[in-house]
Amino acid sequence: QVRPVESGGGAVQPGGSLRLSCAASGSIFSGNVMGWYRQAPGKQRELVARIIGGGTTNYADSVKGRFTISRDNAKNTVYLQMNSLKPEDTAVYYCNAETIWGTFWGQGTQVTVSS
Repeated sequence: QVRPVESGGGAVQPGGSLRLSCAASGSIFSGNVMGWYRQAPGKQRELVARIIGGGTTNYADSVKGRFTISRDNAKNTVYLQMNSLKPEDTAVYYCNAETIWGTFWGQGTQVTVSS
Protein backbone atom coordinates (compact mmCIF):
# COMPACT_ATOMS: atom_id res chain seq x y z
CA GLN A 1 0.00 0.00 0.00
CA VAL A 2 1.19 3.52 -0.86
CA ARG A 3 0.21 6.55 1.15
CA PRO A 4 -2.16 9.11 -0.40
CA VAL A 5 -0.63 12.21 -1.98
CA GLU A 6 -2.31 15.60 -1.59
CA SER A 7 -1.98 18.60 -3.89
CA GLY A 8 -3.67 21.93 -4.54
CA GLY A 9 -2.93 23.86 -1.38
CA GLY A 10 -1.77 27.45 -1.37
CA ALA A 11 -2.52 30.97 -0.23
CA VAL A 12 -5.83 32.66 -0.96
CA GLN A 13 -7.71 35.74 0.21
CA PRO A 14 -10.84 35.48 2.36
CA GLY A 15 -13.82 34.60 0.20
CA GLY A 16 -11.66 32.78 -2.31
CA SER A 17 -11.67 29.17 -3.43
CA LEU A 18 -9.25 26.27 -3.67
CA ARG A 19 -9.58 22.68 -4.78
CA LEU A 20 -7.51 20.03 -3.08
CA SER A 21 -6.79 16.69 -4.72
CA CYS A 22 -5.71 13.42 -3.16
CA ALA A 23 -4.42 10.59 -5.31
CA ALA A 24 -4.17 7.11 -3.86
CA SER A 25 -3.29 3.66 -5.08
CA GLY A 26 -6.20 1.49 -6.09
CA SER A 27 -5.60 -0.92 -3.25
CA ILE A 28 -6.28 1.70 -0.59
CA PHE A 29 -8.83 3.76 -2.53
CA SER A 30 -11.30 1.31 -3.99
CA GLY A 31 -14.43 0.94 -1.91
CA ASN A 32 -12.87 2.59 1.12
CA VAL A 33 -13.78 5.66 3.11
CA MET A 34 -11.68 8.64 2.06
CA GLY A 35 -11.46 11.69 4.24
CA TRP A 36 -10.02 15.17 4.57
CA TYR A 37 -8.77 16.37 7.93
CA ARG A 38 -7.01 19.56 8.94
CA GLN A 39 -4.72 20.72 11.69
CA ALA A 40 -4.16 24.35 12.56
CA PRO A 41 -1.16 25.46 14.64
CA GLY A 42 -1.64 24.60 18.29
CA LYS A 43 -4.84 22.66 17.62
CA GLN A 44 -5.77 19.02 17.28
CA ARG A 45 -6.36 17.44 13.91
CA GLU A 46 -10.06 17.56 13.04
CA LEU A 47 -12.35 15.99 10.50
CA VAL A 48 -13.34 18.21 7.59
CA ALA A 49 -15.24 15.78 5.35
CA ARG A 50 -15.54 12.07 4.56
CA ILE A 51 -16.90 10.14 1.61
CA ILE A 52 -17.61 6.43 1.39
CA GLY A 53 -17.39 4.30 -1.69
CA GLY A 54 -21.05 4.74 -2.55
CA GLY A 55 -20.85 8.51 -2.33
CA THR A 56 -22.38 9.22 1.07
CA THR A 57 -20.70 12.25 2.62
CA ASN A 58 -20.18 13.74 6.08
CA TYR A 59 -19.04 17.28 6.85
CA ALA A 60 -17.90 19.21 9.86
CA ASP A 61 -20.47 21.83 10.82
CA SER A 62 -17.90 24.57 10.27
CA VAL A 63 -17.59 23.78 6.55
CA LYS A 64 -21.12 22.72 5.61
CA GLY A 65 -22.39 24.68 2.65
CA ARG A 66 -18.89 25.88 1.74
CA PHE A 67 -16.85 22.72 1.12
CA THR A 68 -17.69 19.77 -1.11
CA ILE A 69 -15.96 16.41 -1.08
CA SER A 70 -16.14 14.17 -4.12
CA ARG A 71 -14.35 11.15 -5.53
CA ASP A 72 -13.44 9.92 -8.99
CA ASN A 73 -13.21 6.16 -8.69
CA ALA A 74 -11.71 5.81 -12.17
CA LYS A 75 -8.79 8.03 -11.16
CA ASN A 76 -8.48 6.83 -7.54
CA THR A 77 -8.71 10.47 -6.52
CA VAL A 78 -10.72 12.37 -3.94
CA TYR A 79 -11.28 16.12 -4.11
CA LEU A 80 -12.15 18.85 -1.66
CA GLN A 81 -13.65 21.94 -3.25
CA MET A 82 -13.38 24.80 -0.78
CA ASN A 83 -15.39 27.97 -1.40
CA SER A 84 -15.96 31.11 0.66
CA LEU A 85 -12.74 30.47 2.52
CA LYS A 86 -12.20 32.11 5.89
CA PRO A 87 -9.03 32.87 7.84
CA GLU A 88 -10.03 30.17 10.32
CA ASP A 89 -9.77 27.60 7.52
CA THR A 90 -6.00 28.10 7.57
CA ALA A 91 -4.40 24.74 8.36
CA VAL A 92 -2.48 21.82 6.98
CA TYR A 93 -4.99 19.61 5.19
CA TYR A 94 -4.49 15.86 5.24
CA CYS A 95 -6.10 13.15 3.17
CA ASN A 96 -6.66 9.71 4.59
CA ALA A 97 -7.92 6.31 3.56
CA GLU A 98 -9.65 3.97 6.01
CA THR A 99 -8.91 0.40 4.94
CA ILE A 100 -8.99 -3.11 6.37
CA TRP A 101 -5.21 -2.83 6.73
CA GLY A 102 -5.44 0.36 8.75
CA THR A 103 -5.62 4.10 8.10
CA PHE A 104 -3.23 5.67 5.63
CA TRP A 105 -2.38 9.38 5.83
CA GLY A 106 -0.94 11.71 3.25
CA GLN A 107 1.86 14.16 4.00
CA GLY A 108 -0.47 17.16 4.08
CA THR A 109 -0.83 20.35 2.08
CA GLN A 110 -0.84 23.87 3.51
CA VAL A 111 -3.86 26.13 3.03
CA THR A 112 -3.48 29.74 4.11
CA VAL A 113 -6.38 32.19 4.02
CA SER A 114 -5.25 35.74 4.61
CA SER A 115 -5.71 39.23 3.28
